[in-house]
Amino acid sequence: MANAFKFELVSPESLLLSGDAEIVTVPGAEGDMGILANHAPLMTSLRPGMVSAKLADGSEEAYFVRGGFADIAGESVTVLAEFAVAKKDLTKEVFAEQLRLAKEDAERHEASGDDEKITSSRAYLDQLTHLESTLTTA
Repeated sequence: MANAFKFELVSPESLLLSGDAEIVTVPGAEGDMGILANHAPLMTSLRPGMVSAKLADGSEEAYFVRGGFADIAGESVTVLAEFAVAKKDLTKEVFAEQLRLAKEDAERHEASGDDEKITSSRAYLDQLTHLESTLTTA
């Protein structure tokens, strides 16, 4: 067994996953990141994507996250997700609702005239749209 570390995935509603992991992959702001034990400390924001974990018992878990943060320390990784749902529960309807919310957010920011928020919300909507195409072709 490879070196394991403590991993927790938390949403606003609950603790979704807690256990010892061998590797965790997160959709970091700058790209997907694979995290192993004793990773250098790092905190990153998350873009929409899949968080996956290979647990020490050999099982694998995957969750769609809409955004949030990952706090990476040498002995632990904590993902604080704005929204998370198990991949097995990610239906077209659940994803469509997330896409609808992102579109509403983008429209609201465009009406406000705040260029920074417009750029951010458009990028977020583009990320979700791209992710939707990869999920439907997988």
